[in-house]
Amino acid sequence: MRVEVRPELLRWARERSRLTTAALARRIPQLEAWENGDVQPTLKQIEKFAKATHTPVGYLFLPEPPIERVPIPDFRTIASAQIEQPTPDLLDTIYICEQRQEWYRDFARSEHEDALSFVASSAVTDDVVVTAQRIREALHFDIEERRRMPTWTDALRRFIEQADDLGVLVMVSGVVGNNNRRKLDPNEFRGFALSDSVAPLVFINGADTKAAQMFTLAHELAHVWLGQSALSDVSPSRIPSHGVELWCNQVAAEVLVPVDEFRSEYEQHRGDFHEELLRLARAFKVSTLVVLRRLHDIGAIGRDEMWQAYDDEVARLQSIPKSSGGDFYLTQAARVSKRFARALVVSTLEGRTLYRDAFRLLGFSKLETFRELGQSLGVA
Repeated sequence: MRVEVRPELLRWARERSRLTTAALARRIPQLEAWENGDVQPTLKQIEKFAKATHTPVGYLFLPEPPIERVPIPDFRTIASAQIEQPTPDLLDTIYICEQRQEWYRDFARSEHEDALSFVASSAVTDDVVVTAQRIREALHFDIEERRRMPTWTDALRRFIEQADDLGVLVMVSGVVGNNNRRKLDPNEFRGFALSDSVAPLVFINGADTKAAQMFTLAHELAHVWLGQSALSDVSPSRIPSHGVELWCNQVAAEVLVPVDEFRSEYEQHRGDFHEELLRLARAFKVSTLVVLRRLHDIGAIGRDEMWQAYDDEVARLQSIPKSSGGDFYLTQAARVSKRFARALVVSTLEGRTLYRDAFRLLGFSKLETFRELGQSLGVA
């Protein structure tokens, strides 16, 4: 049975998926003929096409391509222009996080948990240094403790634990759900925040570097303190055109690298510029890009020098291969947040949540995997 699908819908779905025509044609050999209107696909073929392009199949039967918008405030920009078309990977990631947040909100209320006082406790008119100090105090974020940590991974893990203990659902993943073939692109987004009085959620693009993830988490926490959901432009070197993003960037830098401590550290150990850049990054467990921004903030380097060094650092960082792998259950808990995973496992074991719903929210379907996850979290 053949179905009528407008060629412009097929082209829209292909372009939306960011797949090349050649790559998609290898999976859908009839695609060119469909787009040219020479032949119509069968229902089974159009379902296969929808799956390949991560498109809701119902969209393909609309009279014209829909206009999709990110469901939260979008502060990302390229050359000060708003980014119009989100990818299916970004949209699906936001949707699943919203579903998890909705579940946890209901769970928290059933447990009679109080609203979190730090959510929406700040405003963009608040002093950046004072706000950053409040965030560090709430998190028990200790600069000296971070200095002693051997790696950025250890420092990031500790930072996430501190946010989790405070009540923030921190989810870190480099793929959509558990689909390792749908890798997230840090160039499209590095993170977002979904503010809520009892279930604030921060998502970090795990495909980014550990040091970059550190800044993203600090930036998104600033959004939580504002009580604002946002898809963010979080590069430490940029000067965002939006006032909220500018404030969040400044707060994030001050949380991770307090300017007074940074100035003192730099002036006491000043040496070769490149060696000093790396040493300061190791000392504060942040990216060299954050250090460059801080060097500019204290007047140690000029604007032109910062941008030249920034371009050099971006090229160097992109040449470093990213590590992968690790324990599946630790990775799984990080992808959905330990706080969320622990609550979901407990609720399911107590019979308050269906296994079907738990598997959907976690992104897998095997009972043994669920049990192993529970055991790794100490709740099964």
